[in-house]
Amino acid sequence: MPQLEVATVVAGGPAAVPPVDGEPCVLIKLGEVVLKGKNRERFERRLADNLRDAVRPIARVDVIRRHGVMVVRTKDATVEKVDALAERITDVMGIVWAHRAWRVGKDPESVERAALELMAGREGTFAVRSRRRDKRFPLTSTELDRKVGAAIGDRYGLKVRLKDPDHTVSIEIDRDEAFVFSGGLPGQGGLPVGMSGRGLVLMSGGIDSPVAAYRMMRRGLRVDYLHFSGMPFTGPESIYKAYALVRELDRFQGGSRLFVVPFGKAQQQIKSSGADRLAVIAQRRLMLRTGEVLARRLGAGTLITGDALGQVSSQTLTNITALDDAVEMPILRPLIGMDKSEIMDQARRVRTLAISELPDEDCCTLLAPRRAETRARIDDLRQIEKRLDVGELADQLAESVQEHRPVYGDAAA
Repeated sequence: MPQLEVATVVAGGPAAVPPVDGEPCVLIKLGEVVLKGKNRERFERRLADNLRDAVRPIARVDVIRRHGVMVVRTKDATVEKVDALAERITDVMGIVWAHRAWRVGKDPESVERAALELMAGREGTFAVRSRRRDKRFPLTSTELDRKVGAAIGDRYGLKVRLKDPDHTVSIEIDRDEAFVFSGGLPGQGGLPVGMSGRGLVLMSGGIDSPVAAYRMMRRGLRVDYLHFSGMPFTGPESIYKAYALVRELDRFQGGSRLFVVPFGKAQQQIKSSGADRLAVIAQRRLMLRTGEVLARRLGAGTLITGDALGQVSSQTLTNITALDDAVEMPILRPLIGMDKSEIMDQARRVRTLAISELPDEDCCTLLAPRRAETRARIDDLRQIEKRLDVGELADQLAESVQEHRPVYGDAAA
């Protein structure tokens, strides 16, 4: 293990702390994965694979599974590299906390040196919290807290405060080593992407569908994206937005695919069919049909939309029922009970809001009637679709898709 020198502390104070005989690493705390019983090993294997894929641009890592935690290690580890790994790891679904930790020998002296390193240069109050997963360690948790706390107080003159301290030094004694850390980075929680199957997100350029995609990735779905452009009657701006949104969301799963369908001529056909106030619902039914054709080709088991009940006229309960009638595949609507302010707050946290608010020409408003039907009748919609031969039209649209692969962090894309 590398010997890392600890910074000298207050001028005129004690001599510098002896070097820490250990290595920096990332200690990961899992969420509901630990509740999976007999299936837990499958979830943890998937999570470990996702972790390695996510951090590959930074470093090749080893992911060691422990009881309730994972340890991410890399060769020639430095504090800076571990910081970068921890930041990236927080985007991986299934993780609750990522702690930048010292991995040290399982003896009180090594633990104490690492704790002193962490507290160098800090001010205010502190507390020490120890947890022994290996009860063979010679000190109890309370004894270790007192030993390390006394060393920190003596060296730095800091006061212990057990309730709401300014800094907390956490110590975890494992089977073969000990981990010492202070603070951590919150993760996304949820389940590892890929454990719940695959879905296809109908991705507009708006605020809602990116949040819907995020929420379903958080539940373990690997998602692809389908965007309907108004081309040739609109410019490519909505495609640029969809690409930028998918690129931002790609950090949660990697390997995202965006499929773009030129939808303008199909919308023109719907308008010419006499759909009138039913045009918006007829368009959305055709989008779902097209999505179902593509989803089956991709091996996806569900469609995902950003519908929220009552948010716009096409999202009344009657109209949502009419949309469900268009396809056999289940449609997931993770935002169905959320209001707009809640969705915007989540879009801001996911970092898609600013992109969604960029101006573009939305295909859903292209050739739309002045007033949309709020209580669409399924029989009327089926008559319109019979005139259009929507089954054939959906197949043609699915054949016309263009595939893009936005990659998170690829600024030149």
